[in-house]
Amino acid sequence: MRVGHVALDEPTVLAPMAGITDQYFRLILKRIGGVGLVTMEFISSEALTRGNEKTRHMMEFSEEERPLAIQIYGSHPQRMADAAEFVQALGADVVDINMGCPANKILKGCAGAALMGDLGLARDIIRTVRRRISIPLTVKFRAGLDEARSNYLELGRICESEGVDAVALHARTARQMFSGKADWQRIRRLKETVRIPVSGNGDVEEPADALALWQVTGCDGVMIGRAAIKNPWVFRQIAAARAGALPREPSIDERRDLILYHFSLLREREEERFALHKIRTFTGWYTHGLPNGRVLRQQINSIVSVSQFIDAIEGFFQVLVAA
Repeated sequence: MRVGHVALDEPTVLAPMAGITDQYFRLILKRIGGVGLVTMEFISSEALTRGNEKTRHMMEFSEEERPLAIQIYGSHPQRMADAAEFVQALGADVVDINMGCPANKILKGCAGAALMGDLGLARDIIRTVRRRISIPLTVKFRAGLDEARSNYLELGRICESEGVDAVALHARTARQMFSGKADWQRIRRLKETVRIPVSGNGDVEEPADALALWQVTGCDGVMIGRAAIKNPWVFRQIAAARAGALPREPSIDERRDLILYHFSLLREREEERFALHKIRTFTGWYTHGLPNGRVLRQQINSIVSVSQFIDAIEGFFQVLVAA
């Protein structure tokens, strides 16, 4: 799969998720392997162009993460173009425009999925951004604001006509948020409508789902978000399945080592309090489905030191191995 001049080793994409797809998580997925393109958590064009230091700190990345997309959101064409220009100057491989986020905070600012309610403004943003950057440009959107306003095919045609290099469709409406079932037939129809690469997103939980999505829709790429948090090995497993091999489940030792490695990355650059807060959240996802995982999650909620956390993790997994 290619996004403009950027070639992906695998046709899989990490979806941007606020508070999740930071540099630490992106590095973890890259080191596990199998992911074709990682996407940074979405960046406010307003905050970025006004020089917000916290926002600019969020945008740090390493060469190991390439190819890397940075997603921006906003409702003002010139500010979005300024932000895209900053992303290009920073050295990202791809600029991605968010036209699919259904969160109320984003919708109230007439950004994200709200732009699907004003396709004229959406076109202006895409056109203005495209004229200002030379690196590949992609757009991620949903099926529409709701079932009555399902205009994803029209937005797809706008993207293609304005020079967008690839699009991604989350096959739910904004009103659905993450409930109900993603309608993969919409991905198929979008793929049949445009000539640029299409990535499908929604309800891909395991390798078999990814293979089914390709088969049902003919899409070029598969974008995965929430499933990668619970199973960071999912991209590696999909790559194995595509090659005709049996996807391998991570061992108990791999799960333990992943948590401790993620914690070590956090501790290198973050304050201890923040590192503990962040790793508690990720540990909850990483231990999803493991025996007595809830007991561990309850235990680490009251932990206040690095050594206590490490001891708790080591002890939990020693019991699992001995069982």
